Amino acid sequence: MGSPFIALTVPDPFDKYIFCEESAELMAGLRARVERIAPTASVTFVPGSCDAEIDRICAAIPKGSSSNTTLSLCLVDPFDFGMKFETLRRLSAVFIDFVVLLAIGMDANRNYDHYVDGHSTKIDEALGNTQWRERWKTVGVRKSDFRPFLATEFSLSMASLGYLQKPLDRMKLVRSVEKNLPLYYLALFSRNEMAYKFWDDVLKYSTDQTSLWD
Repeated sequence: MGSPFIALTVPDPFDKYIFCEESAELMAGLRARVERIAPTASVTFVPGSCDAEIDRICAAIPKGSSSNTTLSLCLVDPFDFGMKFETLRRLSAVFIDFVVLLAIGMDANRNYDHYVDGHSTKIDEALGNTQWRERWKTVGVRKSDFRPFLATEFSLSMASLGYLQKPLDRMKLVRSVEKNLPLYYLALFSRNEMAYKFWDDVLKYSTDQTSLWD
């Protein structure tokens, strides 16, 4: 079961859900499952890429007021480190926390030379800057250091949006079951310290294996 369906079935549900899906086939399946699992939930479906449809997503977020604040939670769950930081920046204009899967384990190892030599803009777009290469040349010693370096760089990028910067040990490193290889970090980004108190409680009961998502 994916994170959208887990969110739909929590004991204290959200007031509203916004689901964005690029695949028409998967969107049809998503609609059917939502109707079956949570028929009374308030759900807005946005077909298309979240990067291309960010205006529609932002418009669907309930507007808060001085007497009725709105706190949103965005789950960022990409297949690899191919997210667009500009999309997160647009979302950060509202009162929103992020739980981000930083899929930089195998991706960073397999494509290290391609990323570092400047021929790919993928990391630039994920971090929202091009200066990371110079910083990597300054601090980089081993290829194995590239993964934690990118996670730290992403945290710095989020700090530029006003989010609290936390060290790597406040992220959850998830490893593969077979070879115990690092796959990705799971990280919370919030502007309020209280969110990290809840986050720390969650991590106490988590595992560092991929079953974390099961």
